[in-house]
Amino acid sequence: MAQSTSTEKTSAGPNTVTLTDNSTGRSWELPILEGNEGPRVIDVRGLYNDTGFFTYDPGFGATASCDSAITFIDGEKGILRHGGYAIEDLAEHSSYMEVCYLLLQGELPTRAQRKEFESTITYHTMLHEQMLNFYRGFRRDSHPMSIMVAVVGALSAFYHDSTDISDPYQRMVASHRLIAKMPTIAAMAYKYSVGQPFVYPRNDLKYAENFLYMTFSVPCEDFKIRPALARAMDRIFILHADHEQNASTSTVRIAGSSGANPFACIAAGIASLWGPAHGGANEAVLQMLQEIGSKDRIPEFIQRAKDKDDPFRLMGFGHRVYKNYDPRAAVLRKSCHEVLDDLGKRDEPLLDLAMELERIALEDDYFAEKKLFPNVDFYSGIILQAMGFPTTMFTVLFALARTVGWVAQWKEMVEDPHHRISRPRQLYTGHPKRDFVPIDQRG
Repeated sequence: MAQSTSTEKTSAGPNTVTLTDNSTGRSWELPILEGNEGPRVIDVRGLYNDTGFFTYDPGFGATASCDSAITFIDGEKGILRHGGYAIEDLAEHSSYMEVCYLLLQGELPTRAQRKEFESTITYHTMLHEQMLNFYRGFRRDSHPMSIMVAVVGALSAFYHDSTDISDPYQRMVASHRLIAKMPTIAAMAYKYSVGQPFVYPRNDLKYAENFLYMTFSVPCEDFKIRPALARAMDRIFILHADHEQNASTSTVRIAGSSGANPFACIAAGIASLWGPAHGGANEAVLQMLQEIGSKDRIPEFIQRAKDKDDPFRLMGFGHRVYKNYDPRAAVLRKSCHEVLDDLGKRDEPLLDLAMELERIALEDDYFAEKKLFPNVDFYSGIILQAMGFPTTMFTVLFALARTVGWVAQWKEMVEDPHHRISRPRQLYTGHPKRDFVPIDQRG
């Protein structure tokens, strides 16, 4: 059994805490680190060497795995900022390309910087023609996420001139290539899954417009860009661009800590995002709304959600970090109305059902006490379905948008002179040492 320990503020001052082993009376002082915002952090880097103890934190819910200047979240207050800018302001007044620049460079671009960055991304959107053979090697009914994992990982086999992570120029080129090529990779994954010909990118279109064009156009007729849909797509990309040290971002950082090339690291992030507990939640929201079916059944499902013995859960409510209204959900709520109005689907039953479910749940003391508020997934699935995306593409779109966050976090880690290979430890609960028993003596 582990020895009993306690922590308390030390009289030595506010910048340390004292760890005391109650069984021996020994004490150690641990430094407290202060960020610009957010909780103070106890520095345990020297804990094992100094005390012989590890910390125990399954899921790393109370552990800061790194320091970062990219994204700040205050889950209690429902705050999300990139580079100090509120997500609501970025979604309303900025563009995804500007947010990409902000995440990579730490500042919003000037007009000239934005023009140069957009041009760079635009002229990196094409894939090496031989990569099309990868798509044709998959079964026709392959999930688009399985294709994305493979194709992104294979980029390192085609772009040898941007895999040296010690070279700042190659890191920059790899970052631009990943952001630029991801819409092409995603659109081709969709086209292959529905048996339509691939559509090449166009340099005269903006980022979100180009993605919609490559996804939904066909060679036999003209494709008209709907500005409201392109703006909604751009806003969805902004809202999903980065979200601090989530599961997939942590995966990218862990993979990158070994010195792996950036394409392999981003492929690892896509694989992590594929899990239903991470990137697949908006699909689960649609399934839940379809199961509820009508407004008069909402009270029944509200009661089921409160019943701890019932496996039913309200999908799209609650968040691992946010204990308040997810700021991204409010933005998507507005976008949902704009998209449905533009498509002539103002009376979309699923939206009416979702809004009524949100209203009833937010008025219920149970959900307030449990801090179960709508999150970004609650409305995004309705928007994407209305735009014509099948549910298999929902996580693909998430991966496309999150690529810049993964790249920025990877770049920040690689450029940190103090970064080390990630190597978590464990609390071992298996057998102690045993003597080997020959097979003819085993019962």
